[in-house]
Amino acid sequence: MSVLKKFAGQTLIYGLSTIIARLLNFVLTPLFVNKYTTAVYGIFTKMYAWSAMVNALLAFGMETTFFRFLQKVEEKDKPKVFNTSFLITLITAPLFLITVFVFTNPIAAWLNKGHLDADYVLYVKLFGLILVADTLAVVPFAKLRADGRPLYFGVLKLINIAVFVSLNLIFILLIPYLISSQSSLAVFFTSWYREGWIGYVFIANLVASGVTLLLLLPQIARFSWKLDTQLLRSMLYYSFPILIANISFIINEHIDKTLLPRLLPEDQGDRELGIYGAVSKIAIFLSIFVQAFRLGAEPFFFSYSKNANARQTYALIMEYFVLAMMLVMVGLSMNIEWLKYFIKGSTAAMQAEYWSGLFIVPILLFNYVLLGIYMNLSVWYKLSDQTRYGLYISGIGAVITMALCFALIPSYSYLGATLATSVTYLVMVSLSYYWGQKNYAIPYKVGKMFVYMLLGAALVGVNYLLLDRSLIWGNILLILYVGVVGYFEKNQLLKIFRKGRA
Repeated sequence: MSVLKKFAGQTLIYGLSTIIARLLNFVLTPLFVNKYTTAVYGIFTKMYAWSAMVNALLAFGMETTFFRFLQKVEEKDKPKVFNTSFLITLITAPLFLITVFVFTNPIAAWLNKGHLDADYVLYVKLFGLILVADTLAVVPFAKLRADGRPLYFGVLKLINIAVFVSLNLIFILLIPYLISSQSSLAVFFTSWYREGWIGYVFIANLVASGVTLLLLLPQIARFSWKLDTQLLRSMLYYSFPILIANISFIINEHIDKTLLPRLLPEDQGDRELGIYGAVSKIAIFLSIFVQAFRLGAEPFFFSYSKNANARQTYALIMEYFVLAMMLVMVGLSMNIEWLKYFIKGSTAAMQAEYWSGLFIVPILLFNYVLLGIYMNLSVWYKLSDQTRYGLYISGIGAVITMALCFALIPSYSYLGATLATSVTYLVMVSLSYYWGQKNYAIPYKVGKMFVYMLLGAALVGVNYLLLDRSLIWGNILLILYVGVVGYFEKNQLLKIFRKGRA
């Protein structure tokens, strides 16, 4: 089996589990937008944006650090890497939870623009518990990937999302049905159930995260309190720049969602954020692709780094990764006229509000392409133990994101936020490529990838700007794009396929 086929096989397993899990989650989007107004959905988007940023802090860069140090130590010392990595998250998570519960009221008031509300107090406590459970699962999940157990990994992820989806269906559909049908349980549910309360989504998430952590106990049970202080210092030295880089990177990805309701008038802010969050869900298919690639690529890149042709292999992976992402981007953009029905809302007014943001979907998708390229490029500073460059790049990106959000959001709302992300990712990709070629040169075919990206973006632009998002013409242009790519890549694809069969 060729190395590319092995890599593709593992990534496919991660991808299938991720796709199934995210699609199950995606099924909830029509339910949410039918149930909740844009302003309420804005609360949902805001809470998850903040949780994503805090999660990067709590994980302390241990996922990447774990993979790196597994390759640096002797076989007999690998359990020490797990022990040290898990110990760090075991310290950060409880400290965070104590902080959240001590300062719950100030945090809740700050999130709600200075107004202390009982619902926000409960939201803060729920997300504190969710984040602790998710943090404690980071290293055990990384161990499953390092041990080459993608099926087990995938099953746990599917169980997590199945619990989350099931509880949401119970809270949002089943209980209201039982109440309205005057069933024998109606009196019980009526005594506590709140119609249209977004908090049930957060409770479902907490239960799902708790169940997942319990299922990871066999991995956690391998933890030992024996501490290698020298290894701890080395791992912290390696991980600290990654931690700061991750925080900066998450700021790049989510700060727009936290700033948008603060930079717009109070009534408009949550509504615009709800629209932004809903249309962003249509881009979920490309985000799935990027996430699946990351899950398969990171352990592969570290384990393959000692091979003589490693850099050529990384370049080839990048080339076809970009090509695959562009095919997905063009395909989704050209089919927006039927995908939009996933966020149609329950009334004509809600539908008009949610659909008013559809024009930014191609930009959101292109941002995911840039994100995937950056994640692929970042291999150079992780493999060469120059993680400080990740800090520099993400830090510069965070400054640009903040500046552009403050400059663009007040005038252009979520369009300004989306464009700010585009500029940031372009700068980060450029910096990573420039510094990477100086410190750990990889022979990427930049010109070829750029042409495919430009052609795909141009075809999408034609359909949106000149053809009024036509479903028929859009798919004709998609077929044209696939045909062009297939014609120029047929020889290389056949070569890779023959190697895979050899």
